[in-house]
Amino acid sequence: MDFPALDDLVLWITLGIIGGGRLGYVVFYEPAVIWRSPLEILQVWHGGMSFHGGLIGVALALLVFAHRRGLSVRGLGDVIAACAPIGLFFGRLANFINGELWGRVTHVPWGMVFCSPRLLAANGGVCPAGLSPRHPSQLYEAVLEGLLLFLLLRLASHRAGWLSRRGAVAVLFLVLYGLFRIVLETVRNPDLTMPTFPLGVTMGMMLSTPLVALGAGLLWRAFRPPER
Repeated sequence: MDFPALDDLVLWITLGIIGGGRLGYVVFYEPAVIWRSPLEILQVWHGGMSFHGGLIGVALALLVFAHRRGLSVRGLGDVIAACAPIGLFFGRLANFINGELWGRVTHVPWGMVFCSPRLLAANGGVCPAGLSPRHPSQLYEAVLEGLLLFLLLRLASHRAGWLSRRGAVAVLFLVLYGLFRIVLETVRNPDLTMPTFPLGVTMGMMLSTPLVALGAGLLWRAFRPPER
């Protein structure tokens, strides 16, 4: 792939992340916005992005880009998947610094009291008293979805030779991210706009379960022996 094509790919992926992430957040987490204030969907500066929506947006962008350039969608997906944990790592660090997407209330020694900029502004620049310590789930996600996922994909692509099976690295990303996200949802505080689901299930779990199921099926297909 030449450098102009690489520049175009970055642009397509960026548009997929922003567009898909924003639409996914509205559809999955705040669907009332669609009929209450549709123009608010375009106000990305107000916050509200969904990883799963961004994933769908990037997948669609890769399909269109690969078709226009005559490239392999699965091979392109392997390259993007291997790089994605880097962005996830820094994204979760940004969540931690901004004091957002914190974890559930906890009594572990490393629990932290989070006071977001919005909460400070609403309280005259002072952090309200009586806030409970919570899991720093953003850091958990940075380690699992960022560092560990990157290392596992690196081993698969450069040590285990999975790049020879196009699409296998991308599918492995789906499976591992889905598993990590399901586990982390047990300590991550659910979004305030979400209803209470039975058995402690969260929207993140429900969106990640299909990734694991689909990815496991595609992995089996990628590594099954060829028919005689």
